[in-house]
Amino acid sequence: MNTTLVDPRTGQVRGTAPVARENEVRSAVAAARAALPGWRGLTPRERSRRLERLAALLEEHAPAYVAREASGTGKPDSETSGEVAQVADLFRFYASAVRAQSAPAAGRLIDGHESWVRWEPLGVVGVVVPWNYPLLMAAWRCAPALAAGNTVVAKPAETTSDTLELLAEHAAEALGPAVLTAVTGDRLTGRLLVEADVDMVAFTGSAAAGADVAARAGGRRVSLELGGNAPALVLPDAPDDTWTRLADACTYNAGQSCAAPARVITLRENYEQAVEKLAAAARERLAGRDFGPLNNRDQLARYDGIVTSSAAGRNFAADIAPRPGEENGFWRPARILADLPDDDPAVVEEVFGPLLTVQWAEDLDAAVALADGVPQALAASVWTRDLTTGLDLVGRLNAGEAWLNCHLVQSAELPHGGRGASGHGTDLSALALHEYQRPKTVTARLVHGG
Repeated sequence: MNTTLVDPRTGQVRGTAPVARENEVRSAVAAARAALPGWRGLTPRERSRRLERLAALLEEHAPAYVAREASGTGKPDSETSGEVAQVADLFRFYASAVRAQSAPAAGRLIDGHESWVRWEPLGVVGVVVPWNYPLLMAAWRCAPALAAGNTVVAKPAETTSDTLELLAEHAAEALGPAVLTAVTGDRLTGRLLVEADVDMVAFTGSAAAGADVAARAGGRRVSLELGGNAPALVLPDAPDDTWTRLADACTYNAGQSCAAPARVITLRENYEQAVEKLAAAARERLAGRDFGPLNNRDQLARYDGIVTSSAAGRNFAADIAPRPGEENGFWRPARILADLPDDDPAVVEEVFGPLLTVQWAEDLDAAVALADGVPQALAASVWTRDLTTGLDLVGRLNAGEAWLNCHLVQSAELPHGGRGASGHGTDLSALALHEYQRPKTVTARLVHGG
């Protein structure tokens, strides 16, 4: 059984991918279970060496990864090449981080006893990742899980299986057989993996799918990143480049990023300026020239439904500029919606497209309340030249990650994770290692004499 793959740049079929069912999923998990003792038994130095080799293979075969990622997502090479480089960097980062882990207090904490803490891997981790960043989201999950000593069975999205399959091939070469395995397929394949004999599930996707994953996982550990609806608080003294930076951030990957800016919130006094400046900046970003298409027909229909049902009084859309032969791709223009109610679908739902809404608030307290007025709480930004006010606001906002005078600026060293309907758990940074480990306290009585 195969699924049909479509190039979102053209809307045309580009190939097929196998759909794994119960036998294939069970076999993959069993192989990962068999590979676990050997992988977890390696010293951190040896695991680190092998992860470094995987990073080198990523860099060596970067053109192949870029081509596969582009065919599955439609992203321009300027985006995909940077993301492949980030993936190699992530594996290098965790190759080093696992050798420099810190532990809770150890020593003679109880009279006559010596105590310490061992960090141990959980076992086999089932990873399910979405289509917006097929390779990067897989690396966010797989790199710390592998570094911590787990084996991984990863399931890519149905429309974007290409790069994770190649990563699994290179992992077999660098890490060993079945240490990282990919199973391709549809939503049922993902459910089968969640319900299989895995010790943990790491899932990135929608809130509804995350709730289903948590229910199916039962008492096993689950790490969930469930999307966002990020506010950007723009104050009257915002830097001059605010508008360009927000337009760039909201159109990167066609806005299909959980942490992308989605809701611009101003004060009454700078609302009209914000609408005008954002509309002008958005018109400079052309789909097809500066950013890619939406990923698939389902997302296209969902996005169009939100835009059509919006009650926005003003709707500014840029042009699109697809290349010859790509006119029937899933292109949507950069768009600014203004004069819309606070409960508008474009405000309360995660749009996941190249669109910004603009709202205003009476004062800073009201602006914070408006920013925190949706269920998602993943990311946010504040734009002001007053650093004291800006730092105060980023501290007050309910978000797992907040930026001041920038947006979507991330690095392997800095943690990323959601709150509320955006899920729980930690991606990136050394903290993510503990997502895939459990502590064991060891206490020994010190016996003196015979």
